[in-house]
Amino acid sequence: MTELSPFEEMSETHAAEEISRLSRELEAHSRLYYVENRPTITDREFDALMARLGALEDAFPHLRRPDSPSQRVGGEPVEGFEQVAHDPPMLSLDNSYDEGELQEWVERSRRLVPDAELSYVAELKVDGVSISLLYEQGALSRAVTRGNGEVGDDVTANVRTLRRLPLRLDGVPERLLLRGEIYMPRTVFQQLNRRREEEGEALYANPRNTTAGTIRLLDSREVARRKLEVAIFQSVTDLGVSTHGEILETLASWGLPVMETWRRCPHVEALRDYIHEWQDERRRLDYETDGVVIKVDGLGLHERMGRTGKAPRWAIAYKFEAEQAETEVLGVTVQVGRTGALTPVAELAPVLLAGTTVKRATLHNYEDLARKDVRVGDFVRVEKGGDIIPKVVSVNLDRRPGGTTPFAIPECCPECGEAVVQFEGEVAVRCVNPACPAIVAQSVEHFVSRNAMDIEGLGEKTVAQLLAAGLIEDYTSLYELTLGELEVLEGWGKKSALNVLAELEKSQQRTLAHLLFAVGIRFVGVGVAKKLAERFRDLDRLMEADRETLEDTPEIGPKVADSLIRFFADAHNRDRLSKLRSHGVTVTQPEPASAVSSDGPFVAKTVVLTGTLSMARGEAKKLLEGAGAKVTGSVSSKTDFVVAGESAGSKLTKAQGLGVKILSEQEMLDMLEEG
Repeated sequence: MTELSPFEEMSETHAAEEISRLSRELEAHSRLYYVENRPTITDREFDALMARLGALEDAFPHLRRPDSPSQRVGGEPVEGFEQVAHDPPMLSLDNSYDEGELQEWVERSRRLVPDAELSYVAELKVDGVSISLLYEQGALSRAVTRGNGEVGDDVTANVRTLRRLPLRLDGVPERLLLRGEIYMPRTVFQQLNRRREEEGEALYANPRNTTAGTIRLLDSREVARRKLEVAIFQSVTDLGVSTHGEILETLASWGLPVMETWRRCPHVEALRDYIHEWQDERRRLDYETDGVVIKVDGLGLHERMGRTGKAPRWAIAYKFEAEQAETEVLGVTVQVGRTGALTPVAELAPVLLAGTTVKRATLHNYEDLARKDVRVGDFVRVEKGGDIIPKVVSVNLDRRPGGTTPFAIPECCPECGEAVVQFEGEVAVRCVNPACPAIVAQSVEHFVSRNAMDIEGLGEKTVAQLLAAGLIEDYTSLYELTLGELEVLEGWGKKSALNVLAELEKSQQRTLAHLLFAVGIRFVGVGVAKKLAERFRDLDRLMEADRETLEDTPEIGPKVADSLIRFFADAHNRDRLSKLRSHGVTVTQPEPASAVSSDGPFVAKTVVLTGTLSMARGEAKKLLEGAGAKVTGSVSSKTDFVVAGESAGSKLTKAQGLGVKILSEQEMLDMLEEG
């Protein structure tokens, strides 16, 4: 018997009123929490309201509005972004890099409007991704990236996930066009990189590049998880005010996120004071800023001053100097990572930089080292990339001592002495000896980490102790440890030894997804490991898969497929996997709770629902997934069926063009009954 929806007997009118009430209440609480920092309900109460709204919208999908608070969690992945023309174009700004260039701009401005008394507004220049936002009848209807200034990408679904951005505004013009900057807070960036480090994935370089990549992800649910922010700094729409400062005040009064650090500056001296103040004070902010945007305050002067081909003459960006320090290179050491990559690191005489003492700075790779020609004894300029990671910028050749020599690429691994290799198309130089002590130590640490086999009590120092004592050779021999061996180690005892053995036994029940991530296959992070495990379900099936089968798996491209084939072809890796299996480690992935038999018309089929159905959309999705189908939100050549209800629109048209089989709701139900 089909379970009834909790809203089965609710009238559409009542549902519309309830959805409207919940939407207003959730938006009000979001503003109190994210903008005003004074929440009045608990997170659990907020989640309960959001869950009720989502359930109502699932029951009455035609009542779900684009500006619903439920859209902040993101939706099904899309296939690409629509190109949208900017009207007017999004201009860039001319830059100035010192106070002399700033003074030249001020003097040019005065010559353009000699009869005017100029005053200015100074705003911190958020280092992010420019965005154009359109509100129509108070609702956010479109968000477009800057692109080339003339045309950008429609990223509306992604921008709706930004918590501080209102999806609906009251008392605003019918058509309100705004410009702003999307950015990733420093704290969020650091958390994201910590997770990637734990998962064995490459770290992101800086918040700005990460923001640019995030806002163009095809899966808005992942965008929502990355907690981007937005700052609004301009209204293209005439707001009936006379100064730029009044525009910022008006936007803030509507609840839009405007940076509070802006300031009116009546003269050039006030601009200099603002720049000097924030040159160092910006370090305390939770976002990256690389300068100050200066605008003539009077809006009536903007048209008179005009623009160049790409930038307005009434505004300029003053770029902060990146904080640098000069120090001596005491040595160059080589780190060997888990994947065998050799990374040169400059060992420095300690120097204070951006509030911390720096003793080491990355040289990235040997190509970077050769380009900069860093030598032991050199004095180098060091800065923090994104104010986070110390890096060597350049060498002061005037201070280079005599007798120095370029640093040569090692022919052998500094840890094990084996010859190193450089694969075609790669910059990295690698040790490929699976018994290399550095690779073994890091591979064991990775194997026991939280997102891998999650074995508590085996941290970096403990792993080093076990290796030094000769009790383990690699991660497979962890399962050969005994109580007698562990309890006699320095700092151990019977209790701690029993705890670790219990953790090892518990780890044997982890899933195939955990195992695939734990064994350290290049390019296989947590997400890819899960996709592979869900696709193949068994280690043997995965090991036997050919390139075509691998690349047919979602999110698996040629690079990952090549890495998998190389890994499973290696005799050492196959031997380790065989040992893990013999030690009782799980090599399969459990079927999901909703799994059905392998028979049925919807098993392993991709289905799209469109139009208005007689049942709730959520109920139809549940029925299909229970029959083994994957229900997605967009139509592609890989779609097997489109279930079309009343008023089906563009998805139905696209499906017909692609030759996808179209089902009515009754045909879907008949097939479900057959299955």
